[in-house]
Amino acid sequence: MTRTPTLLDAALTCATAWQWPVLPGVGRSGADSARCACPDPDCVVPGAHPFDPGLLAASTDARMVSWWWARRPSAPVLLATGGSAPCAVSLPAVAAARAVVRLDAQGMRLGPIVASPTRWSLLVAPYSLERLGELLYSKDHVPSSLRFHGEGGYLLLPPSAASGGGQVHWEREPAAGSDGLWLPEVEDVVHALVEASSGAPGGGSRLAY
Repeated sequence: MTRTPTLLDAALTCATAWQWPVLPGVGRSGADSARCACPDPDCVVPGAHPFDPGLLAASTDARMVSWWWARRPSAPVLLATGGSAPCAVSLPAVAAARAVVRLDAQGMRLGPIVASPTRWSLLVAPYSLERLGELLYSKDHVPSSLRFHGEGGYLLLPPSAASGGGQVHWEREPAAGSDGLWLPEVEDVVHALVEASSGAPGGGSRLAY
């Protein structure tokens, strides 16, 4: 019988096999686990953000990761994006699914994709905030539905519980090749998504929902 991977398993894979710095999210509290465990009663991403430890504590050390999840085995897995770690571009789930089909048909090579019930995140190679700023400045139009998870940011990873309900999963799992895990450049992904939006009926509605 195959054992279902735990959140600790996922965190250790990220930290040790892929060398992605991770940390536990704050998680939820209350009898029905509906409230965020952070002090903010109006938290907009319940359970799915750093708190204690803070984002700067993210680590690839197996002992540290094991200690965190031994204390809190149900804690969400957070990737600290940027630096030498992957970054991401995210968009609404319905729009993302349509865009990915279109990009596949065009023969574009995409990297890992993290999916929640409401948004998909396309992982990309690390980029700086300056580089992202130059990229966005060069575009006449960028869909407002795009979000960028870069330096100083974080991303919820599978098999964590999503903040709005449901679970996060790999729509496309990371694939290791001879040169390690491959990630596309942010310019390529943003350009392709902007093109997909520009060619959509209604002036870009394809990426709006």
